[in-house]
Amino acid sequence: MASRTATLIGLTAILMWSLLSVLTVATGKIPAFQLAAMTFAIGAAVAFASFLFRPAAFGALKQPLAAWVVGVGGLFGYHALYFLALRFAPPAEAGLLNYLWPLLIVLFSSLLPGERLLSHHIVGALLGLAGTVLLFTGSGASFEVGQLPGLLAAFVAAFVWAAYSVMSRRLKGVPTDAVAGFCLATALLAAVVHGLVETTVWPDTAAQWFAIAALGVGPVGAAFFAWDVGMKRGDIRVLGAASYATPLLSTAFLILAGFARPSANIAIAAILIAGGGLIAARDMFRKR
Repeated sequence: MASRTATLIGLTAILMWSLLSVLTVATGKIPAFQLAAMTFAIGAAVAFASFLFRPAAFGALKQPLAAWVVGVGGLFGYHALYFLALRFAPPAEAGLLNYLWPLLIVLFSSLLPGERLLSHHIVGALLGLAGTVLLFTGSGASFEVGQLPGLLAAFVAAFVWAAYSVMSRRLKGVPTDAVAGFCLATALLAAVVHGLVETTVWPDTAAQWFAIAALGVGPVGAAFFAWDVGMKRGDIRVLGAASYATPLLSTAFLILAGFARPSANIAIAAILIAGGGLIAARDMFRKR
C-alpha cells in the first residue's frame, strides 16, 4: 500500500472520531464504561463477522505479548484515563489537555527509524495546537486546583494515545486485523470496571440504540482499524497534525445537531487548524 493511500485511510479515522461527541450525546445517560463496553463489543463483533469471509484473518490474533500490551494498553488505557478526567474535571479543561496528543505524535515520530521531523511539520502541529487552545478557551476553559486529578489524567491520556500510535509503527508487522482482538479485550475490561464502579442504565429509545450501534461501527470500531493502517503505513507526521481537526469537526457537528452555537472563536480556530494541517501535509501535495 502506498504511503499516500494509507495516510488518506488514516484521515478517515479523524473524520469518524469527530462524530464521537454528537453520537455520545445522543446515547443519553449511559455510564461511560458501560458505553465503552457496549461500543467496543460492537466494533469487535463487526470485525469478527468479516473474518467469517476471510478465515485466515483469525491468525492475526496470534501475536506476541508485546503487541497485546501495546494494543489493549493503548485502547483501554487511553479511554479509562479520559473517562477519569471527565469525572474529575470539566470537559473543556480535560479536552484541552487531552488534545496534546496530536503534537506529541508529531514529536514522537522523530524517534522512529527512517522518519525525519522537518520545520513545516512542527509549524503545522503548533498552529493546530493554537487553534485547539482557542477553541476550548472560547468555551470558557479555566484551571482550578480541585481539578488537578482529572487534569492529570487527561494529560497522561494524551501521552498514552501518542505512545500507542507511534509504537504501532514500530509493530508494523502486526496485521491490522489484530485490532479486533484488542477491541474485544478492551470491551471485556470496560465491562469489568463498569460492574465495579457504575450502575447499569439501558437505552430508553430506538434512537439511543441507533447511536450506540453507530458509535460501535464507526468512531469506536472502524476508526481504530483505519488509524492502525495510517500509523503503520502512512505519513505519521501529517496524521498527527491533521488530528487537530477532530475537535473542530466535532464542534461543527454539535452545531449542526443543535447542541452548540457558532462563534468567531470557532471560525478563527478553523483557519488555524486547517492552515496547520495544510502546512504539515505540504509533502503530500508536491509533484513527484
